[in-house]
Amino acid sequence: MASIDLEKMLDKVKHTQWTLSDIDWDAPGKELVTAEQWPKLKDFMADLMWIEHVGARAFSAMSKKAPTDTLREMYAIFHAEEQRHANAEMALMKRWGMLEGDIPKPNKNLRLIIEWLDTYADEMPFYILGAVIPMLEVALDGALCTFLLDTVEDPVCHQAFELINGDEARHLGVGFSVMEDQGYNKTFIELSKMAARVVDPRLLLGILAYLPLINKMRDNVIKLGLPEEKLYTAMHKFARIGGRTAEGRRNPWYQIINFHARSAMNRRNKWFHIPVDTMVKMTDKIPEKSLPKIPSWIYELTAEPKATH
Repeated sequence: MASIDLEKMLDKVKHTQWTLSDIDWDAPGKELVTAEQWPKLKDFMADLMWIEHVGARAFSAMSKKAPTDTLREMYAIFHAEEQRHANAEMALMKRWGMLEGDIPKPNKNLRLIIEWLDTYADEMPFYILGAVIPMLEVALDGALCTFLLDTVEDPVCHQAFELINGDEARHLGVGFSVMEDQGYNKTFIELSKMAARVVDPRLLLGILAYLPLINKMRDNVIKLGLPEEKLYTAMHKFARIGGRTAEGRRNPWYQIINFHARSAMNRRNKWFHIPVDTMVKMTDKIPEKSLPKIPSWIYELTAEPKATH
């Protein structure tokens, strides 16, 4: 049972493809990024670009283990779309004079989550990735990209993100539909087995990388000026849409991710934030030489417009 027709959605996805060369990167407007905005925006764009690649790596894993041919093909396209989003964001950074080398470095928390995804994502059950991805897409679509469009006046940025947000909306539609399917017609025993995977040692390593990353990103966007209520609204979207049906609410991973989202957004929740903030500080102190190597697939990233789909 799917809440959307996945065959029709796949056809729509195929017919809404775009390329970086569809955008005029030399059009007027780059001077609208102010000197005050520039340094914070540079860090924000680098993080945003790397989060797109976290999504791409997860979609790559999902394309190998999705339960139907339609979903496998859809996730393979979503993987390519997330890479294209990262390339578009790098092209904006190049336009604004923010690229010092070929590729901006990911922050330490992102380095750890990328390493975990590279090592373990292909071993994770489909239903876990299927719940985490809509949460990240909601944060991207509903908070980070909205903030960018509210604060940056460059029309080329708006043109790029109109295309990116169209893709993200389709990712979300499929993600929530799949999350509902995972809770459909399952026995209590089957649901309990799904929830029990939370103690898998490989997954625990991922959680130890994921929790400080979300806390750090939350605090970074608040420092940049995103009103907290906009962040709460974006996170509430996950709860509202993911839990709109009984099937969605029965998915234990919807409940687990939703619980974490509510805890992460509420800074007054000291029992959650004190230990996670400590993890953020510990991550910040990891020496550069002790961090995992940046994986080779990052060299697929480019700030150059390419005409290929």
